[in-house]
Amino acid sequence: MDGIDRWSDIHQDLLKEISKQFHSYDDYIQLGLICKEWSLKLPKTLNGNQIPWLLLPEETFKNHCYEDEEIYHLMQLPVAKDETLDTHALKEEHVYHMMLPNMQKQNMLIRGSGHGWLVMVSISDGSIQMLNPFTNVSLDLPPISALPSIVKYQPDNHGDEYTFWDWEDRLSRLDSDNIHRYHIWKVIINSSPDDYSENFMAVAIFGQLNRLAFYKAGYKRWIEFPTRDRSFEDVIFFQEKIYAVNNYGQLYEFDTKTREGLTGGIHESTPPPNVRFSPYTCRYLFGCENGSLLMLVRHVGRPRKTKECETYKFDIFELKRSEKEWSKVVNLGNHILVIGYNSSAIISAVPFLSKGNQIWFADNQTELQSSARHPIDQDIGIFDLDDGSFQRILFLVKFFSPPVWFLP
Repeated sequence: MDGIDRWSDIHQDLLKEISKQFHSYDDYIQLGLICKEWSLKLPKTLNGNQIPWLLLPEETFKNHCYEDEEIYHLMQLPVAKDETLDTHALKEEHVYHMMLPNMQKQNMLIRGSGHGWLVMVSISDGSIQMLNPFTNVSLDLPPISALPSIVKYQPDNHGDEYTFWDWEDRLSRLDSDNIHRYHIWKVIINSSPDDYSENFMAVAIFGQLNRLAFYKAGYKRWIEFPTRDRSFEDVIFFQEKIYAVNNYGQLYEFDTKTREGLTGGIHESTPPPNVRFSPYTCRYLFGCENGSLLMLVRHVGRPRKTKECETYKFDIFELKRSEKEWSKVVNLGNHILVIGYNSSAIISAVPFLSKGNQIWFADNQTELQSSARHPIDQDIGIFDLDDGSFQRILFLVKFFSPPVWFLP
């Protein structure tokens, strides 16, 4: 009995260090069930260098019902070398169930994921909310009506209406349902907003022009970036700066630490060679430990009539520190790139659970994924740079809400 008591009194810091060796949420839950004291000492989320999870909605085209609450699943992908991905349906193995509060009631769309939080937009009222799905703690960001493109929001008994600057820089009007569904393309955050520290920041890609808006803890509105350029496709926080890329592959750099506030604009580097604008390509940015930047170019096409789009190729480029030209990358080593509605992330492969030199991708086609009428096929999978192969995931399952990578 004395031995058991001593184990239950293990110091909290030591227990946390032990928990960092767990990469499976199932194993982590079992660790907390050893005794009540351990359960109280352990954080509700994993601390280890674990792999991302795929957050999946319960409702599909074949089994769609409207209930008070909507069940979501966290799916941990079996990506060890000796395992084969189930590409047709969901199985209980590696899948963990959770209830996300108010998702169905408020009709929420996920538009961001990072640092253990989801960023969601309400179709009902245009509010933007952050949610930690493990702790159910939620925090509010300024709503869509507080974006720089919105001139006036007029709720009335005949349907809410927005006056806003459209893609031709003209004042237009549109009903709230369309604005709430399509006006936010993606939101990223620089850290977990615990206690709403003064250093917490967020960036949104918004509007028909795909511009950038900035938020810092304490702000009442979203602030337009110092450049009013448009057509941005991705944005990241990296080394106390913000980097963004537009649909021509042009890099932008902004400083968040100046007295004047957010400053910056076009980076002195030229776009990667042979990467031109196309409606069938999309660009993503990543910050590396060595200080360099990666740009991933995703190529999609329509291989058959039953598919809206499907990824068939990736190009990777690196901009090394203090250099002005991008160079082609053919091998990621032990790293994995993760793209979708999540903050674009580069992670190290976890031994025995996953291999490196891969790209994990999910859809982030806003217009397709926000349809109120028809679910669509998903473009989700893993691309292996070693042999150039694609492994498609859940391509026969249709979701009304888009699956998204969840990065604890």
